[in-house]
Order: sequence, then C-alpha cells, then structure tokens
Amino acid sequence: MKRKLASMTLAVVLGISLAACGSTDSGDSESKDNNTATEDNNAGDTSGSDDTAGGEDASGGEDATGGDVANKDKPLVWFNRQPSNSSTGELDMAALSFNDDTYYVGFDANQGAELQGTMVKEYIEANIDKIDRNGDGVIGYVLAIGDIGHNDSIARTRGIRKALGTGVDKDGDINSDPIGTNTDGSATAVQDGFIEVNGKKYVVRELASQEMKNSAGATWDAATAGNAIGTWSSSFGEEIDVIASNNDGMGMSMFNAWSKDNNVPTFGYDANSDAVAAIADGYGGTISQHADVQAYLTLRVLRNALDGADIDTGIGTEDDAGNTLSDEVYVYNEEQRSYYALNVAVTADNYQDFTDSTKIYDPVSNQLDESAHPSKKVWLNIYNASDNFLSSTYQPLLQNYDDILNLDVDYIGGDGQTESNITNRLGNPSQYDAFAINMVKTDNAASYTALLNQ
Repeated sequence: MKRKLASMTLAVVLGISLAACGSTDSGDSESKDNNTATEDNNAGDTSGSDDTAGGEDASGGEDATGGDVANKDKPLVWFNRQPSNSSTGELDMAALSFNDDTYYVGFDANQGAELQGTMVKEYIEANIDKIDRNGDGVIGYVLAIGDIGHNDSIARTRGIRKALGTGVDKDGDINSDPIGTNTDGSATAVQDGFIEVNGKKYVVRELASQEMKNSAGATWDAATAGNAIGTWSSSFGEEIDVIASNNDGMGMSMFNAWSKDNNVPTFGYDANSDAVAAIADGYGGTISQHADVQAYLTLRVLRNALDGADIDTGIGTEDDAGNTLSDEVYVYNEEQRSYYALNVAVTADNYQDFTDSTKIYDPVSNQLDESAHPSKKVWLNIYNASDNFLSSTYQPLLQNYDDILNLDVDYIGGDGQTESNITNRLGNPSQYDAFAINMVKTDNAASYTALLNQ
C-alpha cells in the first residue's frame, strides 16, 4: 500500500502554500493526500516489505540479479529543484553525476520564462485601449518573486523584465533583484520600458517587486503575496495595471485578495487547476510546465535504471507496453544529465484544455507488466507539504504513474524551510531500491548524498 505525503506541523503554522518551479510553487490548500497520511512522520523507520512484490529484490537490499547494492549505487533522480549554486546558477555536477544512474527532471526554465513574458506583453498590446486604468500613459505592473536564490524564479523574473523592456544588465545578464517600490521610476535594478501600439507610445514601469518570503523563512509564500498586494494597492492601487507572479500560488493569492475585484489581469506560472479555472473570471494567464510529462519522467528514469534498461526506454524509445514521448514535449541534455519538459502558454484561448492538471499524459499511460517489471521500493520527498503545485498537481500525477510503472513509493513531505526536516526521516536508506529528491534549497544536494554514502 502506497504511503501518502505526511502533513507537517509547521505547514499548519504557516497556514499557506508555497511554490516550485519548478518550478516551483504554492497556493492556499494542501493536497487531500497530505491530510490523511500521518504514518510517514517516521517513514525512515518503516521497511514497507509487506507491501512490495519480489521478496528481497523489492525491499531495497538486493538488485535484480540477487547481488547486494550499496545505497550510493542505487538510482537517484533529483526533481523540480536542480542541484546548483543559488547565487550563480552554476550546476552542481557532482550531485548530477553522483552515480551512473543519477539524473535530474524538471522543465526548460528559460523557455518557460520567455513564454510568460511574451504572454504578458501580448496581452497588454491586445488590450491597450483598456489596460491603462488611470490613463496616465504608464503601464504599471507589480511582480511577485518566489525565491531570489532559485534558478526558476530568477529566470521568470528575467523573462518578464526582458519582454517588457524593464530589465537592466548585471554581470552579463538581466538583473533579477527585487526593487521594493519604484513608482517614480528611479530604481536602479530596473528601468522604464516602452511599448508602441497603434502609433502611440506607452511607458512600462515595474512599480514594485519583492521576494515572497514569510517570517519563518519559507519562500514562494502565497499569504505574503496576498499581504503585499494589499499594501501596494492601498498605496498606489490606481497605478497598477498588471500583476505578474513567479507562480500561480502567489498569483492566485493576489488575484483573490484584490485584482479580481478590480479587473486587473494577473499572470502566473504552473497551470494549477484553480488558476486555469480563474481565467474565465479574469485571471490573465499561466504557463503549463507539462507536469504530466515531468512526473512520468521522474519515475520512469528510476524504473529504467532498476530494470537495467536503456535510459531512453519509454521516453524517446517505445517500451514493451507502447509508452513513448515525442520530442515536442521534452528535451534531454546529456551533458547536464537532465530531462526538461517544455512549457505551454495557457490563456483565454486554450485554457479549457488544461482544466484537469492531474490527468496523466495519454502517450505514457499504458500499464507495465509486473512479471517483466517487478515492484520496487522508492523513497520520494517533496520539499514542502504545503506547496500547492507539488502537492495538488505533481504528487497526484506521481501517484497515478507509480501504479503504471509498478513502483511502491513512500511520499515524504517537508516543512519548506530545513533539509533536516526531510533527511532525518531517511534513517534507513537500505530499505529502498531508489530515491527521488526535491530539495528545499538547490545548494543542499550534499545533505542527501552524504546519507547515501554512509
């Protein structure tokens, strides 16, 4: 019996949802699975051997040929948060090549960031006659930044500023720093951009931006974003024409708190179900990071490694059940050992195609034969049990795919603040055949590999 994601006491204290990137993401409610799975608070101490098929082979002590497998040699996939330096973005190749069966699964952050920026710019151009609410010739926007040290958050901030012409150079790239408030256009981390439509030129100004980090230290914080739009709207609300957010969790918090009632378009990222549904009520748009493809890849690379199969099986090459992905939905970077799902803009034109964010991807929905692919035990953590995207979209998808791929997965939920809240529950890695890890901070891969090296 698969174990559910554990609800964390600190998540209750937070009372909010946090985001990922990817990805990413947060919102205002936990997955129903979070509320029913309390047995995983000590998941590191349970063997789960009664729930697996294949005897010792499935319990993590032996490989398919009956030989002992050291924890350091077991398949490992990092997902949603790519091991990297949070200051420079440089990939942590030691973590990405921890062993021969280590990979990363995420999405193409730069491609998605450009899509989001383009989506906002095209919306402004198409609605120029009504978007300048106070008629001052300045299209003012505010920006909710998820985590200033997260590569996906940095990319999305840069994508918005690049598309709207408000970005300035810093060390050879667009400055992604929050600016506080900038109603007079004097901030140095951004500049005024310009858009010309129908022969008329408009100034585009980032009026305010901040990292949405709560007092406990959790980032991508939806409640903080809701408070921020309350402060901004009371100070210069008539100047706010557009809201941009690094994810839907924060975007929906701002939308529900203020912008919906004031007809101000809000743009997010992740295509969470509530955000997609809100497009009918004026939410400007969002970006689907193909979570259905990401979740499949997260478990598929483990399945292939556990089977001793070519890594491309069921991905670029059809497997024995007929599962395969086209190159229209993902790319693989061999040098980075990373699989990236491609992004899709979700707007008023196509949102009805994205209303169910937990529907598995049809081309990879075929059940594997358990006699050929015996059950294996996997330890998988989510950095924050209250993260809206991971809990309400990503995890339900994983739980659908783990059945298809014959994987018995323990889902472990963190508090979004400390790695130890997660690693302390990996007390006996020898009981698992493989690991899927979603870190709190991208710098902290060593906290997990150190456990596997023991």
